[in-house]
Formats: sequence, C-alpha cells, structure tokens
Amino acid sequence: MSNPGPWRKSSRSQGNQNDNCVEVRLNAGVPEISDSKLPDDRPILPISSSSYYALLSWVKQHGQE
Repeated sequence: MSNPGPWRKSSRSQGNQNDNCVEVRLNAGVPEISDSKLPDDRPILPISSSSYYALLSWVKQHGQE
C-alpha cells in the first residue's frame, strides 16, 4: 500500500498569510482535494481524474474573473 503524496497548492496561494486555500494530492493515483484551513481534521474529497482535469480546465478559463 502506497502513502499519499504531499499536499500541493497553487503557486498563487503561496503569499496568502492565512494559508486558506484548496490543496490537491494523489493517493494511489486518485486525485484528492482538501481545504488547508482545517489541517488537523480536514475533509478529504477523492475525485475522478476526469473531474479533476475538468476542474483544472474551468479554473484556467475563469480564474482571472
């Protein structure tokens, strides 16, 4: 059984002093999303790869609005 990868957040979130952002990691090849403001008791949402890539596409298209 493999260990989950490290949590990663957008490079645009690095300057956020509150450190409140959405993070993502891979766990056995499955993308998982979580909220960094709850580091000790965070809900972790596993999603399909297709949903993850659709989310990334949407954010890239609408992230500057």
